[in-house]
Amino acid sequence: MGIFTHATVGTNNLDKSRAFYDGVLGALGYSRSHDLPAGSVWGQNGSWEFFTLTPRDGAPATHGNGATVGLVAPDAAAVAAAHAKALELGGVCEGPPGPREWAPGRHFAYMRDPDGNKLSVSGPE
Repeated sequence: MGIFTHATVGTNNLDKSRAFYDGVLGALGYSRSHDLPAGSVWGQNGSWEFFTLTPRDGAPATHGNGATVGLVAPDAAAVAAAHAKALELGGVCEGPPGPREWAPGRHFAYMRDPDGNKLSVSGPE
């Protein structure tokens, strides 16, 4: 059992966010499991693990400074594929795929989604 039940990021453009996460999370083996009036949910085998939603209070969505959502990849190839898909779908590179000196044996990539939310993808070499 993990520490989190799910992660949520806000969006100001639900259609663009759905397309972005369909591609990026699809590269990691996740699929969209539910659409809601104000957002969507991705997971594996019907699970509810990652949400993108318009804010409930009606205010614009903003990204958290210093906040990063970390996503698991099965291997370095999937890290690279998710990063490439993110950039293809309007994301911004925050750190290219590759090893990091502080995590021997793992590859990481960092990007921002079209709403500015920061993501990390990591997996074994």
